[in-house]
Amino acid sequence: MLPLEIFAVVTLALLLDVAIGDPKRLYALVPHPVVLIGRIIGAMDEVLNRDDIKPRLKKMLGILLVISLCSGMAIIGILISGALAEHYWGWVAEAFVISMFLAGKSLADHVAAVRYALVNEDLEEGRVAVSAIVGRDTEALDEAGVVRAAIESLAENFSDGVVAPVFWALLFGLPGILVYKAINTADSMIGHKTEKHRDFGWAAARLDDLLNLIPARISGFLIVAGAALSRGLSATGGIRTIIRDARHHRSPNAGYPEAAMAGVLGVRLAGPRQYGDEMIEDAWMGDGREEATPDDIGQALRVYWVALAILALDCGALSGLLL
Repeated sequence: MLPLEIFAVVTLALLLDVAIGDPKRLYALVPHPVVLIGRIIGAMDEVLNRDDIKPRLKKMLGILLVISLCSGMAIIGILISGALAEHYWGWVAEAFVISMFLAGKSLADHVAAVRYALVNEDLEEGRVAVSAIVGRDTEALDEAGVVRAAIESLAENFSDGVVAPVFWALLFGLPGILVYKAINTADSMIGHKTEKHRDFGWAAARLDDLLNLIPARISGFLIVAGAALSRGLSATGGIRTIIRDARHHRSPNAGYPEAAMAGVLGVRLAGPRQYGDEMIEDAWMGDGREEATPDDIGQALRVYWVALAILALDCGALSGLLL
């Protein structure tokens, strides 16, 4: 596939994702591709990551899992892309397949559900809604905590669920996005610093950090650009917060979109948080209000949609669709 063609395919994939999202009827009948990838990772985790294996061997087996995942997903992507290339409208079908691995609309819908619950003064429903998109304990969160969790998830998953998949699809087509989603899913499942996964998930976590290195920084500046085109928000605050705070985040990547969102909204994000029985100490992003409100979720969604539009327009312009 020619460079301009892949830009056209990815542009269409972004538009399809915004228009369709994750069709509930379809995925009620068949599992989502990411769910299937997760099942493969779960099965390999169960077989390879046994308690009686020494840490060094666990790390080697984790590396084997990553190599197997990358190889398998790349081969599947090449085969599907090659088969579709034989047909005149194959590029449209490939765009549809790529759209399955983008989380633009579904992410916004989940975050909007949190705002809807809080606007209707249903804190418990807000906690339930935000628990679907964060890994932390939400039962004890007050309204401001639920709001911050939703905004943080929106910012971080804009990078992981939209910008990074688009980035790797633009570079390597369908094989690129399949490999990225497989590693990102593996990181979310086994890339934890727990006793069980500290060694086995090491390779998945490190490779995920590497694959998100550039997309996370692009995401931060897309959020700033979105704020620059939105009334009442501070693009300069976003840039200032990225420069000052992003590198202090416990993640080498998540700090960039989170710091950007904190700065443009004028709120504080990240900070200490509870994951199960463990309290995770993390730096604060931003120096604004700690008492975030449901209105801040609305503002964050507005920035998100503008940033997503900028991404789609850039892809479209580069493909020649808008020239």
